[in-house]
Amino acid sequence: MPQLTANGISLEYDTFGDPGRPALLLVMGLGAQMTLWDEEFCQLLADKGFHVIRFDNRDIGLSQALDDLPVDAPAVLAGDGSSAPYKLSDMAADAAALLTELGIDRAHVVGASMGGMIVQELLIRHADRLLSACSIMSTTGDPAVGHSTPEAMAALQAPAPQTAEEAGEASVKAAKAIGSPGFPLDEDKARARGIAAFERSRRPMGFLRQFAAIIASGDRTEGLRTVKVPTLVIHGEGDPLLNVSGGKATAAAIPDSRLLIIPGMGHDLPPGAWPEIVDAIADNAARAV
Repeated sequence: MPQLTANGISLEYDTFGDPGRPALLLVMGLGAQMTLWDEEFCQLLADKGFHVIRFDNRDIGLSQALDDLPVDAPAVLAGDGSSAPYKLSDMAADAAALLTELGIDRAHVVGASMGGMIVQELLIRHADRLLSACSIMSTTGDPAVGHSTPEAMAALQAPAPQTAEEAGEASVKAAKAIGSPGFPLDEDKARARGIAAFERSRRPMGFLRQFAAIIASGDRTEGLRTVKVPTLVIHGEGDPLLNVSGGKATAAAIPDSRLLIIPGMGHDLPPGAWPEIVDAIADNAARAV
């Protein structure tokens, strides 16, 4: 897969579909590699007429590790982001710079979880680069919304696996803890996904720095009130990691946004929901024309 330097950071990316079609940038969540955007999901978007781009955020996957930037791990895990070496706004600047380096003036953007937070930062700080936006299973940063169950938070903060086998089992356990109760879980696929991610890259400290960035970035609600870009907010009704109040608050803050709540969906992108999600993204993108 290709790499390029954007905003001073080396970023790994790949693409699907016709480069002559409108660009759609996918932004993944906390500690998650771009491969969590399933290739079949990416192809469904490409089949809707988009040139789909997915990438590894800074500090994760095959993008540049920032191990020279210290972070206070115990403090971060206790909810203190004061040692964060960067914020979500810096990660949004990476995404905007990636578009620039690819020769793309404006793009549709879709973000999941922390990726939705980064998309919100793009809406606030780089609106001129966006055609449309979609924030999936995310929240505004307001501490009053988007709460986690204790079980979901424990899954998020579980010790990093030390072997591929442990990674596979951890992936299954996490899927059971934060996944979609209304959709079937393919344990074999979840296990294989965990093993593949472990073998591709291991960045436990990158996860901590990204977690610190989320905590340190604060509440985006007032900034979101200024958004004029056509925006879609998607959230699972059964999300235990960032409960549905986070999505509702995001939609309430963004003028003329659309809210899609999917029954039975948790904090993942279950294949059974892909057609509805892809259609909603395409419909929202059409508002930009």
